[in-house]
Amino acid sequence: MDHPVDIQLKSIHEKLQQLLKQYRLVQKENVQLKKELEKQRTVSNTKSEQIQLLQQKLDAMQVGISSWGEADKKLMEKRIDTYLKEIEKCLSLLNAE
Repeated sequence: MDHPVDIQLKSIHEKLQQLLKQYRLVQKENVQLKKELEKQRTVSNTKSEQIQLLQQKLDAMQVGISSWGEADKKLMEKRIDTYLKEIEKCLSLLNAE
């Protein structure tokens, strides 16, 4: 017949094993989440660089735009709108993740 102390020790041992399993799972998940976070940071940095480049292009175009004709200005407005839509898509993708 098992002694009460033996029963308690066995129970403690089983609980400890369960905790160790949970701990390993949490560690694994933590590593995975850190990798995913680093990947998202890289994507975010890339998108930020793209936004900066587009902003620089926009600034450069605005400087020279004063000498353009109306047709050129309209064409440029369309291109800028396209760029802005791309920027908005990038930002929404970043916010979604």
